[in-house]
Amino acid sequence: MTLPSSAPRSREREQLDLFRALPGDLAPRDAQDLMAYPFFGLAKRKRTVPIDFHSGNVTVRVEGTAEHGLATIWDADVLIWAASQIVAARDAGIPTSRLMQARPYEILRYVGRGTSIRDYQRLKAALDRLQSTSVATSIRQITGRRLHRFSWINEWKERTDRHGQPLGIELILPDWFYAGVLDAALVLTIDPAYFRLTGGIERWLYRLVRKHGGHQARGWQFDFRHLYRKSGSLARPYDFACDLRALVARQPLPGYVLSIERTPDGLEILIFRPVPWTARGQVREKL
Repeated sequence: MTLPSSAPRSREREQLDLFRALPGDLAPRDAQDLMAYPFFGLAKRKRTVPIDFHSGNVTVRVEGTAEHGLATIWDADVLIWAASQIVAARDAGIPTSRLMQARPYEILRYVGRGTSIRDYQRLKAALDRLQSTSVATSIRQITGRRLHRFSWINEWKERTDRHGQPLGIELILPDWFYAGVLDAALVLTIDPAYFRLTGGIERWLYRLVRKHGGHQARGWQFDFRHLYRKSGSLARPYDFACDLRALVARQPLPGYVLSIERTPDGLEILIFRPVPWTARGQVREKL
């Protein structure tokens, strides 16, 4: 919905100071909680089947509407942009806010998208999905029994001047996401090449690998069944395993090398290790 700049402000908006997006190429930052658990659909087609994940005291329930479906892992690029803005401003001593303003062009260029009319339309559709997706989680709650409920974006709108000229987009982030981004221990820098990953599973896997593997020399490992549960994927387990094997063959994850080992009882283990920049070409060639 396009509203003139003089339109009445919502009660929440009235209580927030406006944070205007910073210029320049900022280091991409991602929220660790979003990297570790299944919060987004992994396919571009509309998904209305909820994500329902439980592990120990961790609960994640994500629901979408029939009109828009669940927010996808490509839609999450908007949240990565927002996190990158907030962290850069915080580190520079600039006051931040959950109320953010930016031009669509700035967001699209930052996440490696085009700037055609179709790209602008896709960005608006992503904002709609982020706003209409409902999340309930026990992460960062005092007890696992209490759930924090929110949408990825509380509200958003296009701003225009009195002559109808665009002034940009305003959006309001939820408290849960904003608090996590302000906590330096809960944010990681990611490789800008992430935005060039085209598949949903490889995007999800990179974020999981970056969260758990980090820069540990020995890397990390997960068995296929655990990865399937962590993904929230609607694919059959067999097809999901085939996708993982294909990723190992292609080695698309920036900064990491993947391998598969099989246990004596036939369980497949995905192993990922960080690769220094100077060695990436040699490792890929060897594989």
